[in-house]
Amino acid sequence: MEITHIEHIGIAVKSIEEHLPYYEGVLGLKCYNIETVEDQKVKTAFFKVGQTKIELLEPTDETSTVAKFIEKRGEGIHHIAYATNNVNEALAEAEAKGIKLIDNQGRPGAEGLTIGFLHPKFTGGVLTEFCER
Repeated sequence: MEITHIEHIGIAVKSIEEHLPYYEGVLGLKCYNIETVEDQKVKTAFFKVGQTKIELLEPTDETSTVAKFIEKRGEGIHHIAYATNNVNEALAEAEAKGIKLIDNQGRPGAEGLTIGFLHPKFTGGVLTEFCER
């Protein structure tokens, strides 16, 4: 597996609109994309910081994993996403090394990426995502 860089840091929020003034007004970042990912039941907003992105995740349904995360832990860092050249190979390699997978194969994510998640109980409590353009 080759990790090329941190693709993005996902931050769970109750409302993207409530947080835009902080990211744009205080930090001076520009929100360049807002989209809804129906199968994940989230609305996302992206900001670029160098080569890395910040992704705000707003639940669109109370049954979504992000809604459950916020209910249990409150708003805050949800996951770290690493860019790789092949999500399926990265998932298989992690599994071969004893890591439990959330996704056995890559699936569609925001911004047209293929994504796959590792279970946080096997990654030091950090929800880990692999991304492939």
